[in-house]
Amino acid sequence: MRVVIVFKNLNQQIMEQNWMESLEPLLQQYGKRKHPLEYKNRYQLLVMIILSAQVSDRNINKLAPVFFEVYPSMSSLAKATPEDLHKIIHTVMNFGKKSDALVKMAQQIGDDDKIPSTMAELTKLPAIGRKSANIVIRESGCPAEGIVVDLHVVRVAPRIGIAEGDNPEKIEKQLMKLVPQDRWNEIGMALSFLGREICRPTDPDCKTCVMNQVCRYYNEKLK
Repeated sequence: MRVVIVFKNLNQQIMEQNWMESLEPLLQQYGKRKHPLEYKNRYQLLVMIILSAQVSDRNINKLAPVFFEVYPSMSSLAKATPEDLHKIIHTVMNFGKKSDALVKMAQQIGDDDKIPSTMAELTKLPAIGRKSANIVIRESGCPAEGIVVDLHVVRVAPRIGIAEGDNPEKIEKQLMKLVPQDRWNEIGMALSFLGREICRPTDPDCKTCVMNQVCRYYNEKLK
C-alpha cells in the first residue's frame, strides 16, 4: 500500500512513504498487546476508563480492586449515589464529576450484558468520547470504527511524521486514511505503547526504536 501524505505547513513538502511497510515492525511489537488497564470484563473496563482520565493507569489499577469489591457489576453501581463513590475514589482527580458520570452511565446501561459495542452507542454514555469508545471496541475484539488516539499518540504520531498537529480527532482522521481498517485496532495502541516505553516526552530512546529509520524527529536530529 503506497500512500502520499501532504503536510502543507511543513515547508510545502510532499512526504512520500510506504507507511504500512514501515509500521509493520511496530505493529508486530505492540499491535496485539492488551491495554494497560487491568480489567476483567467490559464493565470494569468502562469504569476504569472513566476513572483514568488525567490519572495514570497504574494508579487506577491499584484502586480498582477496592472499587469492584463494593460495586462488582453495572447493576450494583446503578444503585449507588455519587456521594457513595466519593469514599472510594476521593483520591482520583475530578472524583466528583467522575462519580456523577459513573452513576449516570450505570443507570443508563442497567446490566453488564447491555454494554454497547458501537461508536454511536458508546459515545452517548457520560464521559465516553471517541478515544474511550475506540478502546472499548478494541479490547472487546469488535470491528474497528476508529483509532485510539491518546496523549501518547498525539505526541508520537507527529514526531514520527505520520500525522501533524495536536488535535486528537484530526490525528485520528489522518491515521485512518493511512492505515487499512483491518489494522485500526492495532495501530493506535501500538503508537501509545511506543510513547509509553520508548518515545517519551523528553529524552526518547531513539536508538532502540523500531521506527527510527523513517522517523522525522530522529532523522532531523541526526542532521
